[in-house]
Amino acid sequence: MSKKRTVLAIGGNAVNKPGEKATADNMRKNIAHTMDFLSDMILKDYSLIITHGNGPQVGNLLLQQDIAKEKVPPFPIDVNDAQTQGSLGYFIAQTLRNELVRKGCAKTVCSLVTQIVVDPEDKAFKEPTKPVGPFYSEADGKAIAAEKGWDFVEDSGRGWRRVVPSPKPLDIVEKDVILDLIEKDMVLIAAGGGGIPVRREINGELFGVEAVIDKDRASALLALEINADELIILTGVDQVSVNFGREDERQLDRITIEEAERYLNEGQFPKGSMGPKIEAAVQFVRESGRACLITSMEKLNEALEGQTGTYIYKG
Repeated sequence: MSKKRTVLAIGGNAVNKPGEKATADNMRKNIAHTMDFLSDMILKDYSLIITHGNGPQVGNLLLQQDIAKEKVPPFPIDVNDAQTQGSLGYFIAQTLRNELVRKGCAKTVCSLVTQIVVDPEDKAFKEPTKPVGPFYSEADGKAIAAEKGWDFVEDSGRGWRRVVPSPKPLDIVEKDVILDLIEKDMVLIAAGGGGIPVRREINGELFGVEAVIDKDRASALLALEINADELIILTGVDQVSVNFGREDERQLDRITIEEAERYLNEGQFPKGSMGPKIEAAVQFVRESGRACLITSMEKLNEALEGQTGTYIYKG
């Protein structure tokens, strides 16, 4: 029986918990918890391609560079994307490999620096929407915005965060390499942090652009380009809900892409949290005809058995 080719997206908050100090030890501890679940999937003979967010990490790096800018010139955002893709890919690859070794599995785990083509004329460059970095109070967020000229928004009731451009991902530069590594039965980490955003010139040359691509949209594109059997998006809730946080909140077990789009249009899924996940799920399901699962890390095993989670499918 052929292995189930699965793109699985974990969020940046699976690496750094909200309110937790962003130390290397904390990152390693959080990733180790996550890799315990993912190693079980690999042992069940899934062909796993892991993607991850980097919003908290790239935001912290931008903040560090702003503080030190008088001594060390800051890098553009695409270079910071590459740095966080490399550091998080290193953490994930090493931690997952160690977990597999403990469980008697000798699979090779590979982290691939991945570039993703975007349109430099994308309207996102004029309308920043991607939250990055730490949460602030409204007063602190507005003060920093006034001081530095950054854009801030209120992020789903959790506080105020800086936002940067988040253009639509169009093409994955290294997709042929990714397919080759999958065929060699490697466990792959790719399109980390949504990939490094680049523009492609008419002559084929590539150049970085300052943005952070949403990792769920990049994951959907990756799943489509490698002909994945399914897309799994891990988040902080066991199931997607409508009327979230209200007395009439209702969890969703299975919904069609038409239902998902209707809820999106009703404003049920905020742009800073569940909205991009639903949009990514709809894109993958519509273009592939296959299902997308959204659930939490802790409920992943039960969700894979159909006991929880939200499945989005083509009606």
